[in-house]
Amino acid sequence: MDTSFIRVSAACPVVNVADIKFNLNNIESCIEEALKEKSKFIVFPELCITAYTCADLFLQQELLEKSESAIESLCEFSKNKDILIAVGAPLHFNNCLYNCAYIIFKGNILGIVPKSYIPNYSEFYEKRWFTEGLGILGKTVNLPFAKSIPFGTNLLFTCNNIKIGFEICEDLWVTIPPSSYLALQGANIIANLSASNELVSKADYRKSLVSSQSARCMCSYLYASSGVFESSTDLLFSGHLLISENGLLLKENNRFQRENEIITSIIDIDKLNSERLKNISFRNSPSICPFEVCEIPFEFSNLELGVFDRYIDKHPFVPSNEYKRALRCKEIFNIQSSALAKRFSYTGLNKAIVGISGGLDSTLALLVIVKTFDMLNLPRKNIITITMPGFGTTDRTYMNAVNLCKHLGTDFREINIVDACLQHFKDINHPIEKHDVTYENVQARERTQILMDVANKEGGLLIGTGDLSELALGWCTYNGDHMSMYSVNCSIPKTLVKYLVKYVSDKEASKEASEILLDILDTPISPELLPKDVNGKIAQKTEDIVGPYELHDFFLYYFMKQGATKSKILFLAKEAFKADYAEDEIIKWLDKFIKRFFTQQFKRSALPDGPKVGTISLSPRGDLRMPSDASFNSFL
Repeated sequence: MDTSFIRVSAACPVVNVADIKFNLNNIESCIEEALKEKSKFIVFPELCITAYTCADLFLQQELLEKSESAIESLCEFSKNKDILIAVGAPLHFNNCLYNCAYIIFKGNILGIVPKSYIPNYSEFYEKRWFTEGLGILGKTVNLPFAKSIPFGTNLLFTCNNIKIGFEICEDLWVTIPPSSYLALQGANIIANLSASNELVSKADYRKSLVSSQSARCMCSYLYASSGVFESSTDLLFSGHLLISENGLLLKENNRFQRENEIITSIIDIDKLNSERLKNISFRNSPSICPFEVCEIPFEFSNLELGVFDRYIDKHPFVPSNEYKRALRCKEIFNIQSSALAKRFSYTGLNKAIVGISGGLDSTLALLVIVKTFDMLNLPRKNIITITMPGFGTTDRTYMNAVNLCKHLGTDFREINIVDACLQHFKDINHPIEKHDVTYENVQARERTQILMDVANKEGGLLIGTGDLSELALGWCTYNGDHMSMYSVNCSIPKTLVKYLVKYVSDKEASKEASEILLDILDTPISPELLPKDVNGKIAQKTEDIVGPYELHDFFLYYFMKQGATKSKILFLAKEAFKADYAEDEIIKWLDKFIKRFFTQQFKRSALPDGPKVGTISLSPRGDLRMPSDASFNSFL
């Protein structure tokens, strides 16, 4: 059974205070609705069998007996239903009353989890009725219809790599929530059965709390709170429902609904487990747990998801929201320029050398250098920009390079490499008409030699321009454009490079510079190492050779971020790009990505320094310790 994904639900049923039969009917209706949506796990609010606001009625034997009978009825109702149910109800045990989560599956109570922390301040006075469950470990409970039910705060409900833990309302609000310990011992889904009253702005804080706990625990967090039909004597409840995953809010309801409501979302279990596998601090923390979990296994019949409606972003490196994207671009420029400024202040140098081709990467590097020099109060004339026309340079890229450098006020120079390359072809006895990899790499290395030598002559720092996508594919010439003295774009993927240049065009550039930048953005991506076509246009288009960068960036994100298998990456890519590429085309470029990623590691092993900008980097000094001669066969 594939347990990469699971569909889960949080529910808020309509209740009548102390009307147990009415409440049970609505709980069952919510379960039926969740089953229609193919959900495998549903969590309900705190004490929803009785309603949370029963107050002193919790001391009435009639209410407790009816609640117990309702749990029995719910077990009977669940017998042939392939869904794990977490429902809130009181438990009378050893002369104490506990506020509990009953975990029910296919007719059985798998376990009962008591609320660890009982609030008794401000508007809450639960200690009048309930006893804290904190410290209850490894007990068993007998009910008239079920014997030896596991009871404690250390229960973990497991189905293969799906591991579910529970806490109740106040438990989340304390300094160290029980979910923190449960997560350290394997729980990758935490469910909270809650009754959190509504106050002005409390919803924002609650949402932040849920999201931050899911991030801290690297888990999915399901939160279900009591709704508007609780007693309003002094408090009002809104029925807040939340599903979060590793800090990201996947689903939230509209509060204050007056009918049964559920929200559902698909959780990526592999993603969560992968994050934990990479995080050494997380792996080393279980020793601090004050208890050991009691694992309670169960088995779903299947994990069918129905319609796969989890949003898969085609461009995971690029925020889809325009406002957030602008903030991201601003932040990245600050990281790049601050890192470069540190390198200049350390070396004591005050000149930068950069090769300008009229393409995206060198344009971005130049914009970063300009920002850095402005920040350091260095004259832009200390930025030596060199364009080096070769056999494939087109008028369009040449003029864009010339005009941009002059407009930015740099020390612009032109060095034609054709004669030097012709001499080199003669020296190594390479036919000029043979347009192979040697023909291309001679040009790339000639350009790098010129830049290095100018940097020595001028006492400056050669700034590299290559980006993360090119490094992932090895789309660079070893000891050619692969090399520099400091590389500012090395952890920025190609899909994001475009938006960074667009950001400057929109927000910071003059009208004339903006026109140049927009034309650069509209130019096909090419190293321009092969001769122009008969019309003087670019003949060598990178994406025709290695594949679309938007696909490769997508592959890179899931390969590095999650350590995802080929089959999972393919599944996600088909979902994200279903309107853009046929399946066989995605497979073709995915195979290309895997092969190039493995065979080109030797280039990444010798990368120059450069700032880490996002969560994914290929630096051999920290983020990717990979052998240069590893086989890709198992990964295909």
